[in-house]
Amino acid sequence: MRKKRPLPPRSPAERWRRARNLPAGTPVSGGTGMRAHAALSGARSSWFPRLQERLPLLAPEDLLRELHEFLEYNKEKEDRFCCEIADPPCKRIRLENMGEGAEDLNQNGALQQTPVADDVNVAMANSTLKVCNVCLGILQEFCETDFVKKVCQKVNSAEYQFTSFVFSVSLPPQLSVREHAAWLLVKEEMGKQGLSLAKEDIVQLKETYKWIIHPLFSEELGVPADGKSLFEVSVVFAHPETDEDCHFLARVCPDCFKPAKNKQSVFTRMAIIKALDKIKEEDFREHFPCPPSSPKNICAALEIQCTNGAIFVADGERKLESSVEELISEHLMTAFKADSFNFSSSGREDVDVRTLGSGRPFAIELVNPHRIHFTAMEMKELQQKINNSSDKIKVRDLQLVTREAIGHMKEGEEEKTKTYSALIWTDKAIQKEDIALLDDMKELKIDQKTPLRVLHRRPLAVRSRVIHTMKSEYIDDHHFRLHLKTQAGTYIKEFVHGDFGRTKPNIGFLLKRTADILELDVESVDVDWPPTLND
Repeated sequence: MRKKRPLPPRSPAERWRRARNLPAGTPVSGGTGMRAHAALSGARSSWFPRLQERLPLLAPEDLLRELHEFLEYNKEKEDRFCCEIADPPCKRIRLENMGEGAEDLNQNGALQQTPVADDVNVAMANSTLKVCNVCLGILQEFCETDFVKKVCQKVNSAEYQFTSFVFSVSLPPQLSVREHAAWLLVKEEMGKQGLSLAKEDIVQLKETYKWIIHPLFSEELGVPADGKSLFEVSVVFAHPETDEDCHFLARVCPDCFKPAKNKQSVFTRMAIIKALDKIKEEDFREHFPCPPSSPKNICAALEIQCTNGAIFVADGERKLESSVEELISEHLMTAFKADSFNFSSSGREDVDVRTLGSGRPFAIELVNPHRIHFTAMEMKELQQKINNSSDKIKVRDLQLVTREAIGHMKEGEEEKTKTYSALIWTDKAIQKEDIALLDDMKELKIDQKTPLRVLHRRPLAVRSRVIHTMKSEYIDDHHFRLHLKTQAGTYIKEFVHGDFGRTKPNIGFLLKRTADILELDVESVDVDWPPTLND
């Protein structure tokens, strides 16, 4: 029977045992021989082939000794090699002429570091660092923990309620000019190497700063950054030393800089960007250095503010002889700690017109509220507090709503219907039969010129309106009550007395006598808003 050839060894340990004629499975003491072989198999030295040839013949103690010699030899080589490597580039890279102060820079463009004895010397060394000629110190000084803590302390001291934040920053507009100069310089250098660099490929300084600062603020405030958040933290930077950097653009592109209302300067960021897109490269280089010159001072954080988005409180209200605005807003301003408010309602009536029934829907916008979270029970208590404060108004279904929900209140102002109750007087005596004809009129169309009493604040126009239904209620020879269901926007007083013929037809015309209105109540406003709350 033919003998099978033994299989070749499959591991370094097996090869080590076979070289020493040891039985299979013999443990390798400490793994020295095997590990030394594996370590040396990747080495590159002049005497390595000699060691590799002798490896199978060496005893473990001799192999260990030669391994130590090998490691010491390579350590000396690594030390010599590391001494020849230049310092790594400085984290804060600057675009500046290498001719300026070149003796102070190492071969990587970083300032030479000198040993310091104490914290005072450290502070003096930091003060001598040159300000970046592109970011004007924004990325040098305002990404540090101290600045983040300063901003967050101001936010926390304002005692706002928020579950997320959005960070906005206003940078000096001249930064756009310096960014443009830096882009032209880098573009030129890359062009020498046959590469191209479009302006769209550059990450704007403003976005870079936000990328850096967002995680720091989020960690310090304990809430996430969210671009849709209603709570805004804003910082305004200024750099007076370089304010004139962008003035040359007004001479080259005067049509980009036009005075505007509520703008302190024509040199806005958008105007400068528009001019930079328009100016030719050669004209820019002629008026502005590339790279920009280094300033002496860093930017200053002029203003740190935090504001909360407006909160909208909706309700139905019942209005008597005075305005509801002051009676309601006082309590809401106090509860929400808001700066101001804007009141709006679904239409409006004269001060002598009462709103009865379920009331008139209204909404109050609370500007920059410090408190924004209220439970249903707290809102109910606030409603009760408003109702107890005066006998002139009553509010119902007080609740927080979104800005979009306000549109439901406004969108039906022309389409909705309203029900009125009017007490009417006539100069001639009337009988029930005289006013019965009003009950039979349906969908009566009328034309109303702008009433004389509101002509000073409303444009002159003729508006067509519809009286859907009328129901008369006889009182005596000269008085009757008329219940009307009309299209929203109808001038009821003018429909009764005619406004010297400016409303046609009118009650006086239909009854063939002079008529006037003594009382007017709004019985209902047919808008299904705000949603009714369960008690």
